[in-house]
Amino acid sequence: MKHQAYQPILITDASRSQDDQLNSRQKRYVLMMGIRVACLVVGAILVGVRPPLLWLWLSLCGLGMVLIPWLAVLLANDRPPKEEHRLAGRFQPRGRDTAPPMSLTTQERPHKVIDAEP
Repeated sequence: MKHQAYQPILITDASRSQDDQLNSRQKRYVLMMGIRVACLVVGAILVGVRPPLLWLWLSLCGLGMVLIPWLAVLLANDRPPKEEHRLAGRFQPRGRDTAPPMSLTTQERPHKVIDAEP
């Protein structure tokens, strides 16, 4: 079996460090929970002011206070998708109706000529 030459990993191909990923997820979580607190404060102010369509504004604030924590936890626990290996796309299974990439027609195939004369 033939071994391929060692291919160094380019710095541009490197993924973000675990600390950077954790830091960005923490910032996103804190931002979303800040929006939740803002929904709570706005809801309390709206109850005191009693604007027109109060039921609509309170339902929007309540929806934000319920959905945002759920989304914040999901996004905080999410990690970036794994990157596929560089050569993974070359070895994808093909359908039955696609020809192999190396197949040649009979005219294009190199043929061996055996000469009987010395």
